[in-house]
Amino acid sequence: MPSTSFAARLLLLGALTAGSARAAENDLDAVQRIRTEALRDGKVMEQLFWLTDANGPRLTGSPGFRRAAEWAVKALKGWGASNARLEPWGTFGKGWSVGRVSAELISPVAAPLRAYPLAWSGATPGPVTGEPVLAPLLPSADPSEFFDLTRYRRNVQQFIETNKGKLKGKIVLLDRFREFEVPTKEPLASRYDEAKLAALAMADEPRVPPAWSWNMESFPTDKAKRAALLHSMPLEVMADFWMRHERASLPLWDFLRSEGVLGALMTDRRGDGGLVFAEATGAFFVDAQVPPPVLVLTPESYNRVVRLVEHGLAPRITLDVQATFDSSNTEGFNVTAEIPGGKKRDEIVMLGGHLDSWHTGTGATDDGAGSAIALEAFRILKTLNLPLARTVRIALWSGEEQGLYGSRGYVRQHFADPMTMKLLPEHAKLAAYFNVDNGAGKIRGVYLQGNGRVRPIFEGWMAPLRDLGVTTLTSRNTGGTDHLSFDAVGLPGFQFIQDPLDYDSRTHHSELDTYDHAPESDMLQAAAVLAVFVYQAANSPEMLPRKPLPAPLPPKKEPPLSAPR
Repeated sequence: MPSTSFAARLLLLGALTAGSARAAENDLDAVQRIRTEALRDGKVMEQLFWLTDANGPRLTGSPGFRRAAEWAVKALKGWGASNARLEPWGTFGKGWSVGRVSAELISPVAAPLRAYPLAWSGATPGPVTGEPVLAPLLPSADPSEFFDLTRYRRNVQQFIETNKGKLKGKIVLLDRFREFEVPTKEPLASRYDEAKLAALAMADEPRVPPAWSWNMESFPTDKAKRAALLHSMPLEVMADFWMRHERASLPLWDFLRSEGVLGALMTDRRGDGGLVFAEATGAFFVDAQVPPPVLVLTPESYNRVVRLVEHGLAPRITLDVQATFDSSNTEGFNVTAEIPGGKKRDEIVMLGGHLDSWHTGTGATDDGAGSAIALEAFRILKTLNLPLARTVRIALWSGEEQGLYGSRGYVRQHFADPMTMKLLPEHAKLAAYFNVDNGAGKIRGVYLQGNGRVRPIFEGWMAPLRDLGVTTLTSRNTGGTDHLSFDAVGLPGFQFIQDPLDYDSRTHHSELDTYDHAPESDMLQAAAVLAVFVYQAANSPEMLPRKPLPAPLPPKKEPPLSAPR
């Protein structure tokens, strides 16, 4: 490959700060080779195709997840990776997959209803027809109902007491009429401009972390206060809260099942314009009973049914849902593989994203994109046969959508248990973990997770990438994905800043989460950037600086739930 010109090298070297790890000329040659392979000869969209169109969706424990994981292992072995395998992390729970889904209004007029089932809900015994009855679970549309676990449990119990003996043979409408803005004032897609990146780069205002406890029952309803809590509370406590929230729904599904309902319909607070966002019943727990069919409708379809009921027209609906549970193997596993390093091969640089997805689309932007980008960065480094002082290890996680189970289990097995903070030998050997899970947009920089000591190092690494739009570092935390499992035990784990595109507005957990919403130019750029960061981390003279180790978490009265059971 042609090297950069002498003038270009001088410009790039001059851009590096004095406090940065200066890039030697051979580093810049490597960066140029990575860029050329990624941007000119890149195959990231091929990786995405196999993960999504060919094998997706990839709900944890489903046949689609296993097919995609086995394909990834085969691809990694084909590139010459070492130790490519499915690595168990612990017990997950039941597998589930969905086949044919049909919901139709048959009277007073005929019309299809756009719907998807919640994951881990049951099947119909063929087509079933019944009358919908309006029986809202929540007394209002107040978002705080969702974040207050005590109120949610009380609402479930009140629903059971109010409707006992009244729902046999009915199709239950669990939500009220869904209000939404027409036309929406928010853009459907966007990119970060200079002003937004500059604002993001500004440090957060100092704040006192909110109090937390293992038995916390509610999150603040104010968005800013809720974000402050989520960024300050330990990951294990947050995961424990959401697990208890999942379990709080099980009495509802058990009641509907025992009542003999034909099914239940609901809608979602997100989306309009004919979009379905469907997640889960939570019945993946090994001890959970199979719920009745529970389907999420577009708000437009759902509101039409509600209006027909409220006007006394006694509509009738036919449901036909094929869904299959599998309890034959409840083990959870991740995909892992390595490129062995050289003189520092016992030290490790990791990269990854979560392989699992929801079931409505094909899991392209969440997080087939991140997995494809990680696979492509790994392929680039292996194809170019660049010298790597440290071992590079890829991990594609499972169970992220249910509570970061795959990465949390992996960190416990390899590095440390956040409950005790007893460090395993590999803890001292991890140089960095780089995660991609903010959609399919271009990488614009890095969230530093409060680790200011890496700033001058990353500034140096970003210098030859500025023309690709990689310009921004922020000390802020970003939540909700697998780098947090590493950060929780004091390891340098980072998530990239990415252009939003239509991730939050249209694709995140929706039926539009498909290959077509992952722009090729953005994906190629992201693979190049990730490969450069991994290469630099693998060859830096020192491992990345770390934040102080967190203290062990206080014990619970009962053992913390590290995985569903």
